[in-house]
Amino acid sequence: MPTLQPGTPAPDFELPDATGTSIRLSEFKGKNAVVLYFYPKDDTGVCTKQACSFRDDFASFSDQGAVILGVSDDSTASHEAFSAKYKLPFPLLSDKGGRVRKLFGVTKKFGVLPGRVTFVIDREGVIRHVYSALLESDQHVREALSALR
Repeated sequence: MPTLQPGTPAPDFELPDATGTSIRLSEFKGKNAVVLYFYPKDDTGVCTKQACSFRDDFASFSDQGAVILGVSDDSTASHEAFSAKYKLPFPLLSDKGGRVRKLFGVTKKFGVLPGRVTFVIDREGVIRHVYSALLESDQHVREALSALR
């Protein structure tokens, strides 16, 4: 279970997206809720299914005033290819070295595989929901939508 729990202010961070543009979590404060999901690796089975589920429900998240940010330690080039291949309408952020993953307390499973955890952060920057399940890709989307409603 991640160390950051509901009711905790989300720590601010800045990471590059697939184009190399820096995105800072605090830029959404006061404007949008944020669905921040950490996943193990681009273009792998469960991770692709999860990203495509977020893509397929993108309008529902937008209707709730939420932005989606995916985070893994893959390179910006890998994110760019993965986003293009599956037409992902939201940014994927490159967390080389796992600094932000550690900041949010998302640990590795079995000591090697980066965890899969979704945080729902409200407009004021407070974590409102946390869901952690390595193999339940679609449930991350359902949990996030439910928390936003």
